[in-house]
Amino acid sequence: MTAMIDALKALVGPRGLVTGDDMSSYEVGARYGSGRAACVVRPSTTAEVSQVVAFCAAQGIRVVLQGANTGLVGASSPDDTGRQVVLSLARLKQTCVVDAANRSVTVPAGMLLQELNEQLEPHGLWFPIDLGANPSIGGMIAANTGGTRLVRYGDVRHNLLAIEVVLFDPPGEVARFGRALRKDNTGLDLKQLFVGTSGTGGVITQATLEAHPRPRQSATALVVPSSDDAVVALLRKLEGELGDFVSAFEGISGRAMQAAIDHVPDLRNPFAPEPVPDFSMLIELESCSSPAVTGLDLQDTLNRFLEGCFDREVTNAVIGSGAELWHLRHAISEGARGLGKIIAFDVSVPRSMIMAFCREAQALVRERYPHLIVVDFGHIADGGVHFNVAWPKDARASFDPATVQRLRDDVYALAVERYDGSYSAEHGIGPHNLAYYRKYTSPATLSIAHQVQRLLDPQALCGVVSFGPHSESA
Repeated sequence: MTAMIDALKALVGPRGLVTGDDMSSYEVGARYGSGRAACVVRPSTTAEVSQVVAFCAAQGIRVVLQGANTGLVGASSPDDTGRQVVLSLARLKQTCVVDAANRSVTVPAGMLLQELNEQLEPHGLWFPIDLGANPSIGGMIAANTGGTRLVRYGDVRHNLLAIEVVLFDPPGEVARFGRALRKDNTGLDLKQLFVGTSGTGGVITQATLEAHPRPRQSATALVVPSSDDAVVALLRKLEGELGDFVSAFEGISGRAMQAAIDHVPDLRNPFAPEPVPDFSMLIELESCSSPAVTGLDLQDTLNRFLEGCFDREVTNAVIGSGAELWHLRHAISEGARGLGKIIAFDVSVPRSMIMAFCREAQALVRERYPHLIVVDFGHIADGGVHFNVAWPKDARASFDPATVQRLRDDVYALAVERYDGSYSAEHGIGPHNLAYYRKYTSPATLSIAHQVQRLLDPQALCGVVSFGPHSESA
């Protein structure tokens, strides 16, 4: 072990290697996943990443790839053996290259989303994948993140033009897939093999992304629907009349909103003096057009649209500061943690069924787990639901992993089997949900995925996830 650490230190320098107690923040995931690493290696260039991968392959050492470590399925955490090397890309932050005329940016994988947008701002551009966390670009690609504005801009996959990857086979070889082109139909789009696959095919070291013009104006409203059926009806009506401007259509349950108000400082009930409603939608419109040129005022447009929906689809609406309303939306996760220990679900169903799923899942928890509290919210426009459940701090029954496992089985069965949905809408596959991947994936898909993974990583260097039908880690 000492010889291995010395060899890695020679490749990346003293600043590039972390051992002992200093590894603790690299060994524990943001929500799930924890273990012990042999060491943490932090290369600062693609060439160093290449050398590290080649060395680990020659020594038969498994690596765990890690960006900002904000993932929620344990895919960036080492196991308990103490033999895996965490390969952190946090130092891979060379300056990004912006091609403003092409609306593209080439960015190192270790750069954070906020840092990227700071680089793009002087050019009037941004990368609009909006998340509650501040992940690395490489991690966003590995998980194929979506976020609150997917309905307008798509997920990472839809905004990825090219990637640079250090391959596991041949070990350490650097390859580039794609170019800064929006149209390139010259054969297989191999970069997609590395999107949403938790780094199982190689180490993403650089990406070329499509950038978007920054909005010149936006309009926001928090809206109370007249019924569950009115939620999707309002979305369809909004897209039919103002579809060019719709950037977000979020759903917030009353429990979720109240938890945020109760446990996050500086938040207030936007409906006061009326109580928090059972359910509401956060609607946002955006436009890159200047009101001075088009004569279009988005806030006035949204107000007039909602006025036409009152009584039929809408019973109440708050036209407030966009910053304030989004702060409330993004504070829900923190507020939920104030209730107790969170059992998180990231599921999706066809958006036509999203309210029916939420109501049935809520009823399931009330009936089978009456001591738990549902704190759900999500992305109505794309069918995503963060069906979070809190185990209250003052519950009579103490936290029980066996009960949590039964709850997971029940909720995932409801989403996948009854509503033809997904148990992992936007967090990818990691050790935390690997059993469900094998349970709900067809034998044909498992076989093909296993063959592809073995083609890209025949030595099983990636020490996190095996997409095959067996239980071994690969």
